Amino acid sequence: MQESRRNFFKRSALVVGAAAVSATALAANKEEAIEADSNGVVVGTSTKKEILYKKTQAWEDFYKQAL
Repeated sequence: MQESRRNFFKRSALVVGAAAVSATALAANKEEAIEADSNGVVVGTSTKKEILYKKTQAWEDFYKQAL
């Protein structure tokens, strides 16, 4: 009884380890494929409009001092 439990846990550990290694390899391969397709540029799927600059008095003061 005790021996069969040990064998079960040994086999389970091997299966979990193999699954973890294969999942890591698949994730790395997928990441490389994404990087190769997008030439290093990350492409998102967000529907929100990205606002990088909003004209405010604080920005106007900053730009006046920067020049």
